[in-house]
Amino acid sequence: MQRTTLEQWRMLAAVIQHGGFNQAAEVIHKSQSTIHHAVHKLEESLDLKLIEVKGRVVHLTAAGETLLRRANGLLEEVARIERVAQSLSEGIESQLKIGVDQVFPQSVLYAILHAVSSEFPLLRIELMETVLSGANELLEQGKVDVVVTPTPVHNLFCEELCGIEFVAVASPNHRLLDAEQPLALADLKPYRQIVIRDSALDSKANEGWLEADQRWTVSHIRTSIDMVSNGFGYAWLPTSHIQPLLESGALKPLPLQSGSKRKVQTYLMFTDADRLGLAARSFLGQLRLATLDLPELGTGD
Repeated sequence: MQRTTLEQWRMLAAVIQHGGFNQAAEVIHKSQSTIHHAVHKLEESLDLKLIEVKGRVVHLTAAGETLLRRANGLLEEVARIERVAQSLSEGIESQLKIGVDQVFPQSVLYAILHAVSSEFPLLRIELMETVLSGANELLEQGKVDVVVTPTPVHNLFCEELCGIEFVAVASPNHRLLDAEQPLALADLKPYRQIVIRDSALDSKANEGWLEADQRWTVSHIRTSIDMVSNGFGYAWLPTSHIQPLLESGALKPLPLQSGSKRKVQTYLMFTDADRLGLAARSFLGQLRLATLDLPELGTGD
């Protein structure tokens, strides 16, 4: 017969997370005596000391740490079950939160969002534009429902979408374009490179050639395009974002021997298919359909 309850474990977790019984009581809106009783009953049922007070702070014992770690897994699973139930009861979600890496073609993304909104007029869409592992972090933190990212996490649902071509470019008056023969990557080193910062807070990823002696790091692709267009440096930029500038001559490809182009694969990821409502599933369908129609991009020269 079960000797403990999930509510007791929730209260113990709250005490440890917030540093004491008073603090936990304020956050979870339970009386201090109720929390004390639940934790004491938990220890009594297990015949184990789970916590100890050092100064004014409550700490786990070694046994408490081991057991709470396992209990947290159960609490998280129950929370997921409750979120799935909420989605099922509502049928259509009221809000869709999406994390999309800035490299994904904007015109394609906008068309997909418009199609989903046309199908679900009352749906509120929250789009979070990310860089590198930023979308993954949002997904892991439960802040978005679905992500499009260039950095796959293979223990989640992870599906290849499309390749994004990057090309090394500079403004027409940049000194690198005065070269009389093709450049090696080493020739770029003395010149300023414009790079995009990973938007993740807890873990950072690097992508591309990053060996320039001078480097300006920015947070958005649009800023990088503006800087390069104004002659402040060179960068590898997504062809889909700068095609009009290439056609008008406002940006010029660098004459590199090799490596002037590279391809970044994008992926669709989410954590739990059962949690996705009708609007999220529509977004997935529109996304898959749109990326099927995108031209196959090269892998670089």
